[in-house]
Amino acid sequence: REIATRFSRDGAWGTWIGQWTAEEGRHSIALRDYLVVTRGVDPVALERLRMEHTVAGYDAGDRSALSVLAYVSFQELATRVSHRNTGRASGCPLADQLLARIAADENLHMAFYRNLMAAALDIAPDDAMVAIRDEVINFAMPGLGMADFAQNAHTSAKAGIYDLRIHHDDIVQPLLRQWGIWELEGLDADGEAARDQLAAAVAALDAEATRFVE
Repeated sequence: REIATRFSRDGAWGTWIGQWTAEEGRHSIALRDYLVVTRGVDPVALERLRMEHTVAGYDAGDRSALSVLAYVSFQELATRVSHRNTGRASGCPLADQLLARIAADENLHMAFYRNLMAAALDIAPDDAMVAIRDEVINFAMPGLGMADFAQNAHTSAKAGIYDLRIHHDDIVQPLLRQWGIWELEGLDADGEAARDQLAAAVAALDAEATRFVE
């Protein structure tokens, strides 16, 4: 819904949004079926949580189109990594195989947005740099509004599925390298200031991740 609101459903965007939604929906179906069949979760509680969260919806805030592209680049990569690590941590070969397949889909989603953001850096480098800076500083997964999100995030971090070190090393840094952020030339004063602030934010994230690990 947020992507449709920002980019409309006209032309190629409509086709993409439909395809992306269908694939993500299939992921949720497959994960729910696995959890229900294996009795890995209370299905009644799961359904109540699903209804509550979906009815409440997700509000991306007053993001620009470039900020949305930057956000989903980071978010889709984070989803890929967390799914893959969940499969490995599960101790179940079937769950590992299922989550590896889902992670492969998420990687394609990430590549789509990452490539759009790379084009944005060519077309409007200063605005794109500002958007990337803002999303690195303010990043939060879209499930933030779910009940017990903080507790579950802490559990995942302790299990090595997703934590600050993973976020820095496997999400933020690879994308910044892929986009050539530190080598980008031709920025104006606002773009250069945004890059300096981005560098400071990444350094702070690295230090915070080290404290978490220790």
